Amino acid sequence: MTGRSSSTAGAESAVGEELSYLLALSRPRFWPYLAGPVLVGVAYAAASVDELVTPATVALFAYFLVPANVFLYGINDVYDREIDAENPKKDDREARYRGQRYVPAAVGLCAALPLLFVPLLSTAAWPWLVAFLVLGAAYSAPPVRFKTTPVLDSVSNGLYVTPGIAAYAAVAGVQPPLLAIAGGWLWAMGMHTFSAVPDIEPDREAGVRTTATVLGEGRTYAYCGACWLASAAAFGALDYRLGALLLVYPALVAAIAVADVAVDRAYWWFPAINTAVGALLTIGGLWRLVHG
Repeated sequence: MTGRSSSTAGAESAVGEELSYLLALSRPRFWPYLAGPVLVGVAYAAASVDELVTPATVALFAYFLVPANVFLYGINDVYDREIDAENPKKDDREARYRGQRYVPAAVGLCAALPLLFVPLLSTAAWPWLVAFLVLGAAYSAPPVRFKTTPVLDSVSNGLYVTPGIAAYAAVAGVQPPLLAIAGGWLWAMGMHTFSAVPDIEPDREAGVRTTATVLGEGRTYAYCGACWLASAAAFGALDYRLGALLLVYPALVAAIAVADVAVDRAYWWFPAINTAVGALLTIGGLWRLVHG
């Protein structure tokens, strides 16, 4: 009896460790990057308060909060194992993949989960779920591996706004304005490329070419600023208040470059900044809904 209890306890402990590792792998600091756009998309698509919380919106938010992050970052870590061996971020801020066999299985399961709730969604949302999964895999996995192709690594990271587009389409039954899609995609391009700045040296040492390694730190800041200015212009064409809010990003990157702030430090400000901006965008959408 004691041996059996000990064996059960050991198995439970192992499962607990695996789940704990998967949560760390999913980058909890970055969960709002996928789940946040769902809230924004729902807030602007809803025609009434009743449309805010439905089986479709709950399923999308739940999926993009955790499972989608396990999929996205899990596949990244599996194919970046050799590169990440030299990446200092993996020593404390993130989990280092060491070949655990359950990780690819978890990635595959999380990729398949949308099959369970796709029937709840408008068909207008389906292409954006497919786009997220295809771009998420192609970014890290061979033979495409966009992350090793300058410019395409940046452009492909529009995948971060696909949850918001899918949510809008699921609620409204139609696609969001093209300017909103363009503005969101440009924002994601800038955010991705900025996040690659701390990896410039590790990537160069590993022989990996990215937009950031090709441009170097100074010109990467300029590239990010240009993406974010274009994003603000696109949103501003829809509503000047949206454009004004998005100007915080080019202003920040300019301040970081001029003040010579260590990018390793500045990089970790952005989860909080993005959450605050996303919250303001969501509040704006809800205000429209309540006050017309």
